[in-house]
Amino acid sequence: MAKIISITGKTKLCGLIGDPVEHTMSPVMHNAAFRERGLDYIYVPFRVRGEALDKAIDGMRALNIRGLNVTIPHKVAVIRFLDRLDRLAEMIGAVNTIVNDDGALTGYNTDAAGFLQVLLDRSIEPEGKSVVVLGAGGAARAICFALADKGSSLAILNRRLEFEWARELAGNLSRTFATEVEALELNEENLAGTLAGADILVNATSVGMTPGINETPVSGKLLRPGLVVFDIVYNPIRTRLLREGEMAGAQTVGGLDMLVWQGALAFEKWTGVKAPVDLMREEASRMLQGHED
Repeated sequence: MAKIISITGKTKLCGLIGDPVEHTMSPVMHNAAFRERGLDYIYVPFRVRGEALDKAIDGMRALNIRGLNVTIPHKVAVIRFLDRLDRLAEMIGAVNTIVNDDGALTGYNTDAAGFLQVLLDRSIEPEGKSVVVLGAGGAARAICFALADKGSSLAILNRRLEFEWARELAGNLSRTFATEVEALELNEENLAGTLAGADILVNATSVGMTPGINETPVSGKLLRPGLVVFDIVYNPIRTRLLREGEMAGAQTVGGLDMLVWQGALAFEKWTGVKAPVDLMREEASRMLQGHED
């Protein structure tokens, strides 16, 4: 395996901006991938508060940072500081990857493609399927646009305090794809009603994430055989939702593979080199298992 053993004036910098960033798996995945491919790159996480986001993007240009991942809470707010968006990111209205070409910053969304790649890997075809999506934040936006583009029928459920996010997202999807997308408050009654006829359930909220590992957004009694349960939470690897889905006979999909694929697609945009996906998965899994132990 080729290894970069020192940082020089030629080393290209990539990283992550968000708040918080202490939990991120991205440096482990990307730095292992850079080493494996023999690339003179390094990846560093940066905690950036909302009020400093504009300065952080100015710094990306000034320091010639090659690429950034963008995570909570900046996926939507960062757009106004970029020079252009690719078509999918513009449709979604959220960015999770930025590429710097000599000071020109382009925003992409690899969450959407990463989500679909995970389904493809498991031979799960979303076309014509009824899908219930929990949440309406940046990741949920990407997932919903990806599913609507593939011809899925969608219901979006979000908690009362942020219900307007779900209503706005459903309206955007309905207009873009000329289809009716339902927005409902996230509660037991609406979950029971929508899941009764659903093929796929996607948890795009943070419920169940470490340290709240005993929490779940859906009662286990609503899960059943024939349902695909996809939880994008990756820490812990097996959330309570996934464990209860397995006990109910549902097909379960964890968030680790989506994390890996969105990272791999970002890696390829920054470097022009095919990402070592299996290695990135191994490194992220090893780090997560260490945390759980």
